[in-house]
Amino acid sequence: MPDYQTLLHPDHYYHMFNHAVGNENLFRNDENYSFFLRKVKEYLTPVTDIFSYNLLPNHYHLFLKVKTEDELIIAYKSIYPVKHKELTNEEMPAFVLQQVSNFQNSYSKSFNKVFGRKGRLFLESVKRSEIVTEEYYSKIVHYVHANAVHHGFCKRIEDWPHSSYHALISNAPTLLKRTELLNWFGGAEAFIRFHKQPVELKLKEE
Repeated sequence: MPDYQTLLHPDHYYHMFNHAVGNENLFRNDENYSFFLRKVKEYLTPVTDIFSYNLLPNHYHLFLKVKTEDELIIAYKSIYPVKHKELTNEEMPAFVLQQVSNFQNSYSKSFNKVFGRKGRLFLESVKRSEIVTEEYYSKIVHYVHANAVHHGFCKRIEDWPHSSYHALISNAPTLLKRTELLNWFGGAEAFIRFHKQPVELKLKEE
């Protein structure tokens, strides 16, 4: 089950999600969705590989893999060039989580400025669960993409415009690890077929 304590270790896969506080929404217009993804690229792609996502009005889901130890060391030096210390293995999970926190804080500050609001936008800490089996890997991708269907925003996965589903089956530039993900399913056609099956509601974690 997802929790607030799972460490984000190098080269491990995770499902990560968070909600807005109270009755607030994270996204009020199409530009908010686009801006959120730009923040994902800015803060998260230096330390993680993004495989799939879904952005709902009041919460988001990300399926990602933390980069390798060597890649995290490079990212740390790039983000903190004035620091004269090496990132140790023990510090890596905290470094990745700090990037997640910085990502949410940056989006929140911009959101508050645009809409004239104050205070926290996200729940205090992001929930995450490690993806530890091959079966779970496949199911979590499907689950993430089907989340808008769960919540009644659309009837079919392909009808929701704010998930990674469309980017994964297109040839357009993307921040996603598209080739690796599609190869996992055996190609684009197999990926699409997999998404036609019913979702296992026991994976619902919010």
